[in-house]
Amino acid sequence: MRRLSPFAMPPALKALLAQLGGVGVAYAAGRAGLLPPGAWPVVTVQAIAAAGIATLLRSARWWRWIHLGFMPVVAGALALQIAPGWYLAAFVLFALIYWSSFRTQVPLFLSNPRTAEAVAGLLRRDRPPSVLDLGSGTGSLLRPLARLRPDCRCEGVESAPAPYLLSRILARHQHNIALARGDFFKIPWGDYDLVYAFLSPVPMSAVWNKACAELRPGALLVSNSFPVEGVDPEQVIEVPDSRHTRLYCYRPAGPEPTPKPLASNGFGRR
Repeated sequence: MRRLSPFAMPPALKALLAQLGGVGVAYAAGRAGLLPPGAWPVVTVQAIAAAGIATLLRSARWWRWIHLGFMPVVAGALALQIAPGWYLAAFVLFALIYWSSFRTQVPLFLSNPRTAEAVAGLLRRDRPPSVLDLGSGTGSLLRPLARLRPDCRCEGVESAPAPYLLSRILARHQHNIALARGDFFKIPWGDYDLVYAFLSPVPMSAVWNKACAELRPGALLVSNSFPVEGVDPEQVIEVPDSRHTRLYCYRPAGPEPTPKPLASNGFGRR
């Protein structure tokens, strides 16, 4: 039977194991008399242990911060005696905003106008270009890009309901923007001159593989902040903004052409 590597576990399973491990460490420390009286020493040890276990399991860095804050926030909320309805409202709000981030490990990142200007500078001028934004969020890249290049066909795909709905509202008067809700891996990319991604390090290998399989020759893959591991970019653009954004630009070779059948040379076999 094949054993599952602890590093290949789903993120949600790693998070559960880290929290349970933190509880075990805090319980053992309390039983051994290593902690001063009170609830907060137990909470603190649990949070630090959970973050440490998450680090050992090679969870994403932002998961470690979640573990550090999770139990202290829960303990603080219980001490404040907040009505249960507020917890449900907060859960629904975060679910609508982040949706499947726990599975995809892609949080909500927003591009700024300076980044849109840099992307606009990469678009071809000889004909109207087309752009696909993977995980378009609230449309923070597409809206300024559509204004800078009104001839550009700007399309975005977003899975989370709240950012998608907000993007539709904000872009309702920009007729060169088209938005869809869904999984960007399930749509073809072959019709675009530039594919833009502001995701996380986790899906970039799959993004690169799909770009190589589908993008036509000459098309660009532009990744905001997260390079494709093991692949040298064609260029790296330093965006003059406050967060020192870097755009990693790749030009995949394109899909392999379908071999043509050999033409008959007019000679038959004897």
